[in-house]
Amino acid sequence: MSAAFLITLREGLEISIVLAILLGYLVKTGRADRTGAVWTGAAIAAVVCVITGILFNTLVGEFEGKSEQAIEGFLALAAAIVLTWMILWMRKNARSLSGDLRSKVDGATSAGAVTMIAFVAVAREGFETVLFLLGAETGSSSGAAVVLGGVLGLAVSAVVGVLVYRFGKNIDLRVFFKITGVLLIFFAAGLVGKAVHELRELVGIEDGWLFEPMWVITSGPLASGTLYDFLKGLFGWSADPERIRVIAYFAYLVPVLWMFLRPDRPATESTPAPAEVEPAQVP
Repeated sequence: MSAAFLITLREGLEISIVLAILLGYLVKTGRADRTGAVWTGAAIAAVVCVITGILFNTLVGEFEGKSEQAIEGFLALAAAIVLTWMILWMRKNARSLSGDLRSKVDGATSAGAVTMIAFVAVAREGFETVLFLLGAETGSSSGAAVVLGGVLGLAVSAVVGVLVYRFGKNIDLRVFFKITGVLLIFFAAGLVGKAVHELRELVGIEDGWLFEPMWVITSGPLASGTLYDFLKGLFGWSADPERIRVIAYFAYLVPVLWMFLRPDRPATESTPAPAEVEPAQVP
């Protein structure tokens, strides 16, 4: 549930910012009559993403044994790759996001074109969210817990999105995105470890130093209970992880954290400073 909440909070807020930029720019440029097209595109994208998620989750649930291990392993790996790309892309391109969206709106000559811009922008975030939530379900929580956490995350992100739209110029979201980015990197590291675990079981490798447990905890809050479920869902914790799983976890975590947290290069004449994002600044 904790991972699902974090995922939908982050992705939902990104969707809210995109919608706020589109709506605010249409109103600013005297095209308020086309704001309905933005909501139409967003609604269609949301429905398509929900249906896709339900169908895929149902399909995955039909498999057992080796097929289930293969699907869960490759799904966790795919979610980690896309999540990493999304975090690093947003870090690099967030400040130019507003300008890119405004230029697309300027080129939209009809309400249908505006609808398509909103659909594509929301669908991209929505499909990412579906993939991450499927990874969260196979890696930790049950489907019901993932849905509950996802709904709560979306609710909070919607409230924050309204505040961004109303008071965006006075809100600096860089700290929020940096904190959630770090947490999502830890979550992605857990997905990498999960993928290694599932694929090892798929090929049936059991013997060897790499495949023995790094540690074994049989009792206490780190072996079962609420704290265990929280750590497992958000950080990929295991009470008896194989050494190769722990190695894969840190082999991913250390370099990606460094890439995310490293200081930005100072702007030079040949590298113009990126434009500010409206209505809110993001990293």
